Amino acid sequence: MPADPAVTATTATAKTGVIHDLGYRRYDGPRLGRAAIIRALIWHSFRSAFGLGRGAKAKIVPAVALLALCLPAAVNAFAMSRGNPRLLPYDTYQPELRVFVMTVFVAVQAPELVSRDLRSRVLPLYFARPIETIDYPLAKFAAFTGACAVMMEAPLLLLYAGTIANVHGGAAVWAETKALIPGLLVGLMWSVVLAAISLFLASLTGRRAFATGAVAIFFLLTFTLSEILLQVENTTAVGKGPVGSLPGLAAAPSLAEKVSGLFSPFTLFDGVRMWLGGTTEADNVPRPGGFGAVYALVLLVLLVLCLGGLAARYRKARLS
Repeated sequence: MPADPAVTATTATAKTGVIHDLGYRRYDGPRLGRAAIIRALIWHSFRSAFGLGRGAKAKIVPAVALLALCLPAAVNAFAMSRGNPRLLPYDTYQPELRVFVMTVFVAVQAPELVSRDLRSRVLPLYFARPIETIDYPLAKFAAFTGACAVMMEAPLLLLYAGTIANVHGGAAVWAETKALIPGLLVGLMWSVVLAAISLFLASLTGRRAFATGAVAIFFLLTFTLSEILLQVENTTAVGKGPVGSLPGLAAAPSLAEKVSGLFSPFTLFDGVRMWLGGTTEADNVPRPGGFGAVYALVLLVLLVLCLGGLAARYRKARLS
């Protein structure tokens, strides 16, 4: 007697199992590798730094910060249209405003790039792809450096555009262009170092509020400390001026005054800028002269330590 086909099919199914087609779309395109993943991560992180792709609340801080930094350039352009000269230098564009706004920006946005992933524990998903451990922090660093560069350079470009729109002659335009280039390089220096420090501090905790506080406290505390030390040294120098010194003649800054600028990234920026030939004097650090090499060395060491700490943090996060 022949076997029942239905019974035979049921028995075969029980032994081998069934693959159900749930209707998911198949992907038959090229399998992109490590470089494409890094580019996508950089682009996504850059957008996240400005709240793009998220709700309106995520865009408030970046939008207000950028508007605040660009407002003096817009006012300067309006003043030049009325016949006034350019009032703002490129390399020291509104230093107090820069310090405050950039501190707020990196304190709020750096945790957005790193703390959220740590708290959500999605790093194993990233590292399940063909990327190395170092790729993730470097992509975040590149993205946030670009975001900080937008904040730093956009006001300068606006200032430059408003200036050349109100000057005449190729010589005047070329003079403005030569003055702009050092300002852009200073802005790039700020962007690289601020991104490294803020991302490292933010990566130490998955709690966004704690990360924001850590970044803000570091920048504000070190800047305040540097300013207090500089004021103390200035007061001491005035009270103990050299005997027979001529009134009205500025004394050369002491070693202690120069050392006071080593305690904050913002004063380090000004020290390096003047050491490299910046002509605009800074209010928060004396002209360092040959001591500027120490400023550059300290800034470089700070950058390397923060990048190394960021890489070590994600090496530990991958193993945990």
